[in-house]
Amino acid sequence: MTATDTSISLFLADDTATAQLGEDLALALKAGDCVALSGDLGAGKSSLARALLRAMADDAELDVPSPTFTLVQSYELRIPVSHFDLYRLGDPSELMELGFDEALQTGICLVEWPEMAESELPKERIVIKLEHEGEGRRATIMAPARQMARIRRVLAIRAFLDANGYAGARRRFLTGDASLRAYESIYPRGEGSRVILMDWPPLPEGPAVLDGKPYPKVAHLAENAYPFVALADILRENGFATPEIFSVDYEQGILLIEDLGTDGVLDEHGRPIAERYRASVACLAHLHSLVIPHDIPVTPDHTHHIPDFDRTAMKMEARLLLDWHLPWKRGTPASDAERADYLAIWDQLIDQLDDAEKNLLLRDMHSPNIIWRAAEKGIQRIGLIDFQDAMIGPTSYDLASLVQDARVTIERDLHDQLISDYLALRHAQGGFDEAKFLKSWAIMSAQRNCKLAGLWVRLLQRDGKPGYLKHMPRTLAYLAIAFEHEALAPLREWCEKAGIGRA
Repeated sequence: MTATDTSISLFLADDTATAQLGEDLALALKAGDCVALSGDLGAGKSSLARALLRAMADDAELDVPSPTFTLVQSYELRIPVSHFDLYRLGDPSELMELGFDEALQTGICLVEWPEMAESELPKERIVIKLEHEGEGRRATIMAPARQMARIRRVLAIRAFLDANGYAGARRRFLTGDASLRAYESIYPRGEGSRVILMDWPPLPEGPAVLDGKPYPKVAHLAENAYPFVALADILRENGFATPEIFSVDYEQGILLIEDLGTDGVLDEHGRPIAERYRASVACLAHLHSLVIPHDIPVTPDHTHHIPDFDRTAMKMEARLLLDWHLPWKRGTPASDAERADYLAIWDQLIDQLDDAEKNLLLRDMHSPNIIWRAAEKGIQRIGLIDFQDAMIGPTSYDLASLVQDARVTIERDLHDQLISDYLALRHAQGGFDEAKFLKSWAIMSAQRNCKLAGLWVRLLQRDGKPGYLKHMPRTLAYLAIAFEHEALAPLREWCEKAGIGRA
């Protein structure tokens, strides 16, 4: 491969290499991308498009007819794709009659023979030129900076796979969280089980939000792969089911990790499976009985220091309710007096955590991050993922995260059963102060739900993601449960005065 700032040139030795490029591009493209495929007859345009579509569909047998006569063929896939062949187009203006603009708004457009409607295609497009070269073909890719960065990334991941024993592996989209990380399923060529690729590219620092620091630094969010590897190793050493790390490139943020499975803790209707939640509680109870070191060696040159869940981080997260939820709820921002009172209440609540039990907390111990491993026993039944943001702090935070799952309605009977299970298990370990723990739990539940009540609004208003707002009624209902503890009376009264309650 040769590359410049604006183009990439790849020699494709055969049809297999062409199909592999299509597979890689399927992971790089997003809704709104237009891909113009140029080249002579037989240069491989249709082969590349077919491979891309089959990878997007995760169906090697997907029927991909040539749109030579229909001019356009549409596919309802993970991202909708419209495949245009403009060879028989009578006039460039006819492209709009084929629904090109509408298709581009919500999906990806693959365009063969783009020369037939050059004037009607978006200027911001990906151009792939295919030419015969010896026994193979050469692909030259040109694209705007944003799209080119994505293409370079998927090719860098392909190079990583080639260098780490997975040359020719089949890649499929697994999941992505629209912010830091995305995941792929990697199937080795020939025999071998699926492994998971974590794509965690380094990102520039965001704007300062407090004391000149961006949000991730104040909230102690992991910014590279070292914390994930450190926590995976130390938890596995202590008997927990975390992914084994097979290969890692810390500089690029690419990891190959063990596949723990695909079964979760919810049923087919998205409801909690009590047995699996109770097993998850038992896993937490065991974790909280252990002493996990603050400092974990990762490489000969790097030691990960697990940060403390400190006052600054707690208050900044709780402030999301003040900054985002309150103005959304009532249409007016908090007054100076309301802000001062709210933050003073949180200072008092955090003071009451001084004597709370503190140990490793995983931070996001809830349904998206729990794998159910039915064939295993004990804590090995619970596969743990997405723990890179772990901190040292009140252990009650993790129990609040689990029994008040932000994305799942945990009915009160199960909610109380899970807490009862946890308390019984901790008492059996000895030396457990239930009263202190329950006060800590109420404070951490309130802190987490205040954060989430603001976060859902921020995702709506700042990030254009309205889907998260569906979690608001559940979040406020969970907050009301936290308010049942006498320690939360000042915060409950503040919220009542401010007009914050159940959605």
